[in-house]
Amino acid sequence: MRSAPARPLLIAAGAALSVLALAGCVPNNAGSTDAAGAITVDSSADGCAVSTTTAASGTLTFSVTNSGDQVTEFYLLADDGLRIIGEVENVGPGISRDLVVQAQPGDYFTVCKPGMVGDGIGRASFTVTGDKVQLAGDVQDQVDQAAVNYVAYVKDQVGQLVTGTQTFLDAYLAGDDATARDLYATTRANYERIEPVAESFGDLDPKIDFREADVAEGDEWTGWHRIEKDLFPPAPAENGGVTYVPLTQAERQDYADKLTADTQALYDAVNAADYTVSIDAISNGAIGLLEEVASGKITGEEEIWSHTDLWDFQANLEGAKVAYEGVRDIVETKDPDLVKTIDDRFASLQDTLSEYGSLDSGFTYYNELSTEQVKQLADGVNALSEPLSQLTATLVG
Repeated sequence: MRSAPARPLLIAAGAALSVLALAGCVPNNAGSTDAAGAITVDSSADGCAVSTTTAASGTLTFSVTNSGDQVTEFYLLADDGLRIIGEVENVGPGISRDLVVQAQPGDYFTVCKPGMVGDGIGRASFTVTGDKVQLAGDVQDQVDQAAVNYVAYVKDQVGQLVTGTQTFLDAYLAGDDATARDLYATTRANYERIEPVAESFGDLDPKIDFREADVAEGDEWTGWHRIEKDLFPPAPAENGGVTYVPLTQAERQDYADKLTADTQALYDAVNAADYTVSIDAISNGAIGLLEEVASGKITGEEEIWSHTDLWDFQANLEGAKVAYEGVRDIVETKDPDLVKTIDDRFASLQDTLSEYGSLDSGFTYYNELSTEQVKQLADGVNALSEPLSQLTATLVG
């Protein structure tokens, strides 16, 4: 198996959202570090010091003090390092704020993010012991919290996409094509996890992620896949019999500038004060990400030049699971058998995909898969898609 080096998974609030599935958040408010029973957190310029690594299940208060010189955030993440259980953001220098969560028994991670962009720092294990506790609040409270946590997840993924894209483009514009090729698939993972969100903003997804075959005659082809073709130039037989002509430096700069601007526009859109999501948009996002796998990744049509479709597959699967787990406990009260089926099939598909690699170590390239291996992956996608397609109707029904 060939593999491309991958950046560490973006765990600093990496994909988020367990909504009340693993822990129920209650509203955050300004707080003091001497709150009775509070777990203190010191977020500095180069560390994230949490006063304990264990706690008993139930309502936990993390009292976060910013001793650094940048605005910071603090996250409690689920055991996969992706799902956000709770977050407190916009903690200014010298300020303290509280994060209050209702934590179920299990393994978690804590992490801080000075500057509120890029990867976080000070990631550390955190364990909750004891018995399962009853979630606070009614179903509407859980629905509202699902939206809050999913927005936090989206903002984090797009924020990391901005910084990752800049690093990728710096290498591309410097002519360091080997580094740019290594960064291509792993940087795109942030986009692939939240692709339905980008699609909701009209023309941003076409600008950022359209394949060459998707572009209407007369329209300009821009975005990741335009640069992909330049980094992984096709042979004439793969390019309509025509020899591929590499982009000039000026053309590279133009496409890089457009990708930067369009990615920033996506960041601005999800960070707008009025940006929110509905509960059905969350569940439909999970369904849509599996459809992305079925329509592009499992056919090898998405990454036709780089053949990094399995990297996209993994990111789509992670994004779908994050969205699903955000509403899982709500759905379980209505149809526990459906939840069990979806849980089992997510696990089975992940096991199958893991046979071909990981985002950390790299995957087998799509053009190296046999017909039987592609069918095995397609069967897993179809097996999950069927029960997952029932998610929204069950959730809002």
